[in-house]
Amino acid sequence: MRAKLILENGIEFTGNAFGYLNETVGEVVFNTGMTGYQELLTDPSYYGQIVVMTYPLIGNYGVNFDDIESSSPKVKGFVVRELCQNPSNFRCNKDLNTYLIENKIIGLEGIDTRELTKILRSSGTMKGIIAIDNLTKDEISTRLKNFSNKDAVYRVSTKEKYQVDGNGKHVAVIDFGIKQNILRSFIKRGCKLTVFPANVTAKEILDVNPDLVFLSNGPGDPEDLTYVIDNIKRIIGIKPIVGICLGHQLLALSLGGKTQKLKFGHRGYNHPVKDLGKNKVYITSQNHGYYVSQIPNDVIVTHISMNDETVEGMRHKILPIYSVQFHPEACPGPKDNDYIFDEFLSLAL
Repeated sequence: MRAKLILENGIEFTGNAFGYLNETVGEVVFNTGMTGYQELLTDPSYYGQIVVMTYPLIGNYGVNFDDIESSSPKVKGFVVRELCQNPSNFRCNKDLNTYLIENKIIGLEGIDTRELTKILRSSGTMKGIIAIDNLTKDEISTRLKNFSNKDAVYRVSTKEKYQVDGNGKHVAVIDFGIKQNILRSFIKRGCKLTVFPANVTAKEILDVNPDLVFLSNGPGDPEDLTYVIDNIKRIIGIKPIVGICLGHQLLALSLGGKTQKLKFGHRGYNHPVKDLGKNKVYITSQNHGYYVSQIPNDVIVTHISMNDETVEGMRHKILPIYSVQFHPEACPGPKDNDYIFDEFLSLAL
C-alpha cells in the first residue's frame, strides 16, 4: 500500500506502508545506528517520535524476545529505506513487519532516507504525518497542531512502585521511561532497587532511605516536568543523586542550570565523547533532543561531545551529584562506558 510522510514544512515523501496500516503523527527524528533497531523501537525515550533510520537495510536479523528495552515498542512510526522481508538469524523469533503489526505501529519504506536526513539536519527536527489516505491542507494542519508530547514521561513511566532484591547498595530509581539495561547494569553490581513512578514525592523516596537516588532517561522536554524538578530539589543535599540523559537534564535544572533543544538531536551509537578527567575519548550510545546549555553553579563539566562540544557529563564540586547525557548502558551500542555505573555507585552512602 502506498503511503506518504508529510513534514510540517510541506515536503512530502511517498513510499510503501508496512506494519500496522493506520495514520500516525509524531516528531520526525533520525538515528545513525547500523544495528539495534529492536532496542531503539522499545526505548521509551522515543515515545511520540517517528524514527528514520539512516542505515539503508533494516530488519535483516528480525526480532527476538530477549533484546527489548521495555514492555512494548514506543515509537509512533518507523521509516526505512529498505525493509528486509526474510530475516536470517538464529535468535530471530519473528520478522519486523509482523512485530510492528502486532504492536500497532506503522512503517514506511522505499523513500530516500538520505535526502530526508539532510532535510532534518538543515531545517531541524519537525512534526510529521505518515498517511495512507489523501489529506487536505486543513486536515494536515489540524493533525500537526493537535499533536503534543508533553505528557510523554507519565505515559511511559511505571504506574506502581516495585522492588528488585539485592545484597549491595540500595538505589532508589525514578522511572521517567527507563531502559531495562540500566536496571540490569545496577542488578549486575548486586544492587537492591526500588523503582518509583515519575509522580513520586520526595518524601516517598526518602522514606525508603536509599543509599543513592537515580534519575532515569525518558522522552520529552525536561522543562515540562516542573513537578519532578521540585521533588528533586527536595532530595538534593540529603541523598547522593546520579542521572542519565533526561535525568541529567532534570538534575541540571534542579540545580539552577538551563536546557535547550538541539537542532536535530543526537541519536545513534557512534557518538564520540571525551571524559575530561581521564583525557580519553569513548564512543557512546545517545538518544536525546535536549541538552544542558548552562551549567549550574558549583558544578564542573566531566564529559563533552567531540562533535559539537555540548555538555555530556557533570559533577557537583561539593555534593555527591553526578550525571551523564549519553547512555553508558548501551543496548544497543558500545559498552565502552560501563564504568560510569561504578562511578555512580562510588557516591553511594
